Amino acid sequence: MARARDGDRAAMEELLAWVAPSIQRFALRMCRNEADADDVLQDALLSIATHLHEFEGRSSLPSWAFTLTRSACARRRRGLKNQPADSDDVLVAQPGDAPGPEEVALRGEARLIVGQALDRVSEEHREVLLLRDVEGLTAPEAALTLGLSVDALKSRLHRARAALRDELRSAFEADAAPRAPGCPDVVRALSEKLEGDLDPSACAEMEKHVEGCPACARTCDALKDALRACRSSSTPALTPEIRARVRSALSKWWSSRRG
Repeated sequence: MARARDGDRAAMEELLAWVAPSIQRFALRMCRNEADADDVLQDALLSIATHLHEFEGRSSLPSWAFTLTRSACARRRRGLKNQPADSDDVLVAQPGDAPGPEEVALRGEARLIVGQALDRVSEEHREVLLLRDVEGLTAPEAALTLGLSVDALKSRLHRARAALRDELRSAFEADAAPRAPGCPDVVRALSEKLEGDLDPSACAEMEKHVEGCPACARTCDALKDALRACRSSSTPALTPEIRARVRSALSKWWSSRRG
């Protein structure tokens, strides 16, 4: 970062290449249109290069990059607000140890289903899920990106996870037994536990209930599976197309510096 700030072209290219896949994935989910997402990626990369000297390190670089990406998305939405959005799932597969064909198919199907569910939730729910559960920003980083307090961020995140679970219920809990009227809100409790905000005694009480309630156990497992599918889609992939966008932004930045 220091070398990029000083005008080192190779360092700037390396930095842009590092953040570009995450920006492209976030832009695609928020724009829900591949052409618009490509333009947002280009705008965001150029903004990062142009304004890197203004970045003071009060947030992480990814958090700052996502803030610029949100601004680029907002500008594009204002220009195309009367055009319908297209839903297209291009979640990136996660590499690792070679799984069997059946496991590959199941992982891919889960990512596809979760990706389609992300498209159906509201925009404010989608972006908090993308930042926190797909891109893995910390709660303070995601809060800073969205201009929220950490408490407000977590409250929105809990609602977003509940909304995602509702969208996935028919796919992930189709054959689950109905929950009893007195069952607690295990989705909210699990979300709070994931954020480290569930009181230990309340956590123990929830775990005891889940152990004896197959319906609530299934709900918890379904949400965990959904969030794992979210995270498995976050592996960066610097495709030739994204690399071309990086080099285009780099060229424009370099020309402006020379000018």
